[in-house]
Amino acid sequence: MTLADVAPEAVLLAGAGRAILLQLANPPVGYGVAEHSSFSVDPLRRLHGTLSYIYALSNGTPAQRKSIRRYVQNAHRPVKSSGSATTPAYSAADPQQQLWVAATLYDSAAQSYERVFPALSDADAESIYQSYAILGTALGMPAALWPASRADFASYWSSQLAHLTVDETVKGVAAELLTAKNAPLWVKILMPLARFLTAGLLPPAVRDLYGFPWTPRKERILNILFGIVSVLVRITPFKIRSAPMRYYLRRIPE
Repeated sequence: MTLADVAPEAVLLAGAGRAILLQLANPPVGYGVAEHSSFSVDPLRRLHGTLSYIYALSNGTPAQRKSIRRYVQNAHRPVKSSGSATTPAYSAADPQQQLWVAATLYDSAAQSYERVFPALSDADAESIYQSYAILGTALGMPAALWPASRADFASYWSSQLAHLTVDETVKGVAAELLTAKNAPLWVKILMPLARFLTAGLLPPAVRDLYGFPWTPRKERILNILFGIVSVLVRITPFKIRSAPMRYYLRRIPE
């Protein structure tokens, strides 16, 4: 199994908010997004861009992969700053920041997948992990930066979590994302669920950084929700489960 096999599963979207908030909690990435984002005007733009990127690289045609690489590289080119006494320097072209973004996408997808589907064999889990490196290398990250194995990734992940910080600037960006005041009505209707899933799936320490309240009762509700989804996945045809991917791929020019 590879990224191409798991990416089409719509249930992975449950981890989308988690991935973005983890990215924001990395100070250089967070301040880069804060300065260049349009969450308040177009709260879905980053999500649309990220999903288009993942689906094109995993299951798109060669022309679509080329197109999405060019689009993302052009979008990232102006995202940089030398920093100041109060803000960190950042650049979307920084390999370490590219690694962190790709890592959050992998880990968030893995968390969602593992809650719904039967446990993968070690060989399949490792193969999927290795294939996720493309989410970083397609941005320009050297392939050697991607941790060599899942065990190495776990060490990298733990070390990065220990250095995450969330200040008022980052909280403001997260609030814009999770409020989605200017989003379409159907998105606003789904936002309470999205906020709940995002808070529940975050590592507890990062959840605390953002100030999201969490209780054992909420944890039980989260587990019940994923239990229901696990049952639904077994009876839902793959064509329906992969509908979001097909929608995004149709939007990407050949």
